Amino acid sequence: MLTRSERAKGTRSKRQLRSEKLDLRLTPSAKRLLQAAAETAHKSMTEFVLDSAVTAAEDALAGQRTIRLNAEQWKVFMAALDAPPQRHARLERLLKEPGVFD
Repeated sequence: MLTRSERAKGTRSKRQLRSEKLDLRLTPSAKRLLQAAAETAHKSMTEFVLDSAVTAAEDALAGQRTIRLNAEQWKVFMAALDAPPQRHARLERLLKEPGVFD
């Protein structure tokens, strides 16, 4: 996974390669907020919004992409997957109770 500075460099270096367009509607207050934040970051509003959106998307997907484990961590992980499920008395009791809609 790239650091924020690496992502920012990558976005700037690929500026000529941008061929897709994304339109969005926003409130005047949201636009003012984004403009102020872009100015604070010394970026154009497009750069700021794109960098922020890409960062948020990567963060949202981070847990679903790659898990990096060394050999020992892999053994522990596989052992946990292969182990029989643990019993949880409180959960079993809860599941035996009638539900709200029963």
